[in-house]
Amino acid sequence: MRAVDLFCGGGGFSDGAIRAGIDVPLAYDIDPVLTSSFSKNFPHTQLKLGDIAELSGSAILEAAGEPIDGLFGGPPCQGFSLIGRRDAKDPRRLLLGHFFRLVNEIRPTFFVMENVVGLSQGSTKAVLHDALDQVPDCYDVHAPIILNASDFGAATKRKRLFVIGVNTYRSEKFSAEMLDKYKRSAVTVKDAILDLTNASFIGKDDSGMDFWHATYEGDLSEYARFLRTEDQRFSGHRRTVHTEAVIERFRAVKPGAIDPIGRYPRLKWSATCPTLRAGTGPDRGSHQSVRPIHPTEPRVITVREAARLQGFADRHIFHATIWHSFRMIGNSVCPFVAEAIFKAIAERCGGDDF
Repeated sequence: MRAVDLFCGGGGFSDGAIRAGIDVPLAYDIDPVLTSSFSKNFPHTQLKLGDIAELSGSAILEAAGEPIDGLFGGPPCQGFSLIGRRDAKDPRRLLLGHFFRLVNEIRPTFFVMENVVGLSQGSTKAVLHDALDQVPDCYDVHAPIILNASDFGAATKRKRLFVIGVNTYRSEKFSAEMLDKYKRSAVTVKDAILDLTNASFIGKDDSGMDFWHATYEGDLSEYARFLRTEDQRFSGHRRTVHTEAVIERFRAVKPGAIDPIGRYPRLKWSATCPTLRAGTGPDRGSHQSVRPIHPTEPRVITVREAARLQGFADRHIFHATIWHSFRMIGNSVCPFVAEAIFKAIAERCGGDDF
């Protein structure tokens, strides 16, 4: 099966699709920074930069070259988030409708749309319903499903909304219960990042990306073994430099507690990580979202530690700038959740024959 990623960002959704055995020949996004490493991570996917509001279904089909079985993507969520202003005039809200417009124009076998939980609450419910009105009657559209990454084996609590539809002329109906077989016990922060302790610095490449080698000699969790590379190399583990005052403040925060001044949560080895947030881009003030404090060290977590918690493999490259990397991770779909969804859809659309 072949599917196109709309609003691809750093590639969490595509990662999950590929893990599930789905080919992703084409991906679209408007942000050159958030997609700066996409082609390195997905060399077999053609990345196209541009405004999806101006994209047509015929252009997608022409660029893909062959028939497309699915469309998936996470339109910008800032206009719907419960922790944001939910500005009805935010132009990014309109992109939700363009996602379903493209579904109507292409008419794939399936589609998956991801967004924040707030899209199904309050006044924004009407926005979702209006957007879904564009979907043809041949689709069976499941009611919005709220999924938590920790229920699918990730080391973070991250609830997201998914709208899944299948073309009933080509697929059996989708049921949320089909995802139950892919659920896993939540793993802990310790399972996810302990083996990154005392990693040795290798050097930087021409872009400024930092590279490291894992030297941990203790027992590895199943989670860490799955995400590690064969040569135990990885990128993005540079520490944030804090002032002495901040370091002393972080030392005083107990695991599981919150720094009373900066509101930084301190991770606890035996628990899961709270939702990792993205912060804003330059067009929205370049606000950096609060990052968790490491369980035992007086510092915020590194990019690689955040990526591990979110479910990205160590081979995945982000950005040489820490802030941009955290935006990539915070905006991403957890690959474990995406993989489960696509595997369940594949059962409805042809089983193991893709």
